[in-house]
Amino acid sequence: MISIAQKEISAPSESLLKQKHPKTHSHYRFQDFFSFDHQIGTINDWNKSRNIFTSEDFIIGLVEGLEEEVGPASSVIMYTIGCHWGLQDSEFFQKWFSAEFNQNIRQSNLLFLLETWWWPFTAQGWGRWEVDMSDRKHGCIFINIFDSAVARTLGDVGKPVCHLYAGLFAGFFGSLVKKPLSCIELQCYSMGETYCKFLLGNPDKIDAAAFWLNEGANARDIQTRLQHGEILR
Repeated sequence: MISIAQKEISAPSESLLKQKHPKTHSHYRFQDFFSFDHQIGTINDWNKSRNIFTSEDFIIGLVEGLEEEVGPASSVIMYTIGCHWGLQDSEFFQKWFSAEFNQNIRQSNLLFLLETWWWPFTAQGWGRWEVDMSDRKHGCIFINIFDSAVARTLGDVGKPVCHLYAGLFAGFFGSLVKKPLSCIELQCYSMGETYCKFLLGNPDKIDAAAFWLNEGANARDIQTRLQHGEILR
């Protein structure tokens, strides 16, 4: 089961922990992060965003429905949805981060900032992550997702399926650095891998990575080529 956050709402119900300790940062247990208003049937999270709990059938229906309607273009649609999600969530994140920590995101340590952004996603069922900044000097970041909600649901289908995540990363990070970024999934749990790996960077680097991937390169090959400064000619 995963939770999908909607826009910030007014006068939401609050968890007991938030009522007693509104300034605590250790609030990601299920019973602490979510509050349930049984009278009106709503679920709100710690950051005053309304959530909807969905089953795996929702993901299957969404992916298979798109594939039936538009064929291979479904991956582009899922990526675009993720991009818009990332852009909107970036604005929302900056608001609640500033309110919770009493500082602008530009004043925060980058790794702390990113971990703070992703913790709600983990609480909502979207999986754990690992950000590899070691290749930032080459203009790219690698992101590993463990227990992807999409890949876990669809199972081993022999192809990357986490286009929603790729779009989310492109939209959020692009908004954060205020320049267009792209993202591609290099390996996926749905391809028999143990976790999903994404490459985030400038569009030209992602285009090169996509070409090499189609030519049969794996994630390690692509990382090595980028470290050596290879480009498409």
